[in-house]
Amino acid sequence: MTEKKTLNIEEIKRLIPHRYPFLLIDKLEDIKPNLSATGIKNVTFNENFFQGHFESNSVMPGALIIESMAQAAGTLVMYSLKKNIENLSVYLLTVDKAKFRKPVYPGDVLKHKVEKKQNVKNIWKFVCKSHVDSKLVAEAEISAILNY
Repeated sequence: MTEKKTLNIEEIKRLIPHRYPFLLIDKLEDIKPNLSATGIKNVTFNENFFQGHFESNSVMPGALIIESMAQAAGTLVMYSLKKNIENLSVYLLTVDKAKFRKPVYPGDVLKHKVEKKQNVKNIWKFVCKSHVDSKLVAEAEISAILNY
């Protein structure tokens, strides 16, 4: 039996506790358990944060791009460990080397490539790069901690 390569929104919701309006990934694909995956976020004008960021030029807030990256990484951790939210949670621990290269607008499809850098006990560290149309828009190193 081969590992599943893509998770849809319902499968993601079984792995992480986030819900609307704070569930910021729509799909996880290209999954290599314990190694890497690509999180997909379809950015739409209906997102509640566009009401105030910014009125004349809607731009996705950088903090939410980081949160979306972290959710992709957390989903990969939970999927890799074959856990669900009833017995374990993954929490954002650190964000390092964050850089925002280009704005993200409504209509964009964010693709977060998350690659495990290391895993020591219950702490996982990832190198994350976000692209829109193959252009790098943001990057960061993110670590997460498992809470039993």
